[in-house]
Amino acid sequence: MEPLFRAVSTNGIGPDGSRVSEVVAPADGELLDAYSKAVVNASERVIPAVVNIHVRQLMNGRQPVHPRMSQQMTGSGSGFIFTPDGFILTNSHVVHNAGQIEVTLSDGRRFSADMIGDDPDTDLAVIRIQAPDLAYARLGDSQSIRVGQLVIAIGNPYGFQCTVTAGVVSALGRSLRSRSGRLIDSIIQTDAALNPGNSGGPLINSRGEVIGVNTAIIQGAQGLCFAIAVDTAKFVTTRLIKEGKIRRGYIGVAGQSIFLHRRLVLFHKLPVESGVLAIAVENNSPAKRAGLLEGDIIISLDDQPVESVDDLHKLLSEHRIGLKSLLTIIRRSEKLILEIVPEESKTISDR
Repeated sequence: MEPLFRAVSTNGIGPDGSRVSEVVAPADGELLDAYSKAVVNASERVIPAVVNIHVRQLMNGRQPVHPRMSQQMTGSGSGFIFTPDGFILTNSHVVHNAGQIEVTLSDGRRFSADMIGDDPDTDLAVIRIQAPDLAYARLGDSQSIRVGQLVIAIGNPYGFQCTVTAGVVSALGRSLRSRSGRLIDSIIQTDAALNPGNSGGPLINSRGEVIGVNTAIIQGAQGLCFAIAVDTAKFVTTRLIKEGKIRRGYIGVAGQSIFLHRRLVLFHKLPVESGVLAIAVENNSPAKRAGLLEGDIIISLDDQPVESVDDLHKLLSEHRIGLKSLLTIIRRSEKLILEIVPEESKTISDR
């Protein structure tokens, strides 16, 4: 190993008449180890694309008129530009129901932003600014992520712009519950420190590629932070830019996951041991029209097993909207099949 400092022979004479050598410190770059270089290089690539988002929320669908109310309804978060023409990815909870959105770039420029699309079910949203000379971040690949690899989070915690923290991927394949009640799959767990204000900022790898969108922390916990995988973000952003929303199926049932009695499973030779108990059925809903009653237990949709509420959510995808499907249920001890036509899911603000 080379010494951190090297002695260089000179003609200098010390106070006692002895020769001295000049100690020359190496350049800072020589002191940087591989870890530091990776964090520095990746951060420098992405920081220009990270933005600070300030929002003024709508109150009952209208702008708050009282100044004090306006202050109470403001918020902020992070985001990042991912196209050269100004599309910005952030969290839905940062901009949902925003009346005004202002974006501050890393170079200090400020622009008003337009809402392009919002998907509370995955906690992702796309906004856009019209501005010249925009830096943008490259989107990576979720499939290449490995537990233990270096990751870097960039955001604006508590308003401290472009703060960088680093850590590792702690786990993959986690699930988080969104505000709408749906489960978000393929969540990345990391110990890179996140704080309020980091929401919507990028989680990047050592090459400066975005591999996740920072979304949540567990209050009071140490090193338990979460990001939405970039492959999920790619799918959602494509749909939001094209249609402004994600279309999902809806049948109008409030349900609860329950275990089935062993006798029912054996008697009907069921492929599942649990199902979804219909706690409430909305009036004028697909489920109501299909004849579903409170107390019925849903066990499959089009022969696909339904063991939990999350299974039902996953099966109610876009391609089932408007098409006749077969809903298998247990009513008391009888097995029945109902015909149901899922509709397009309402937005969270309409529910």
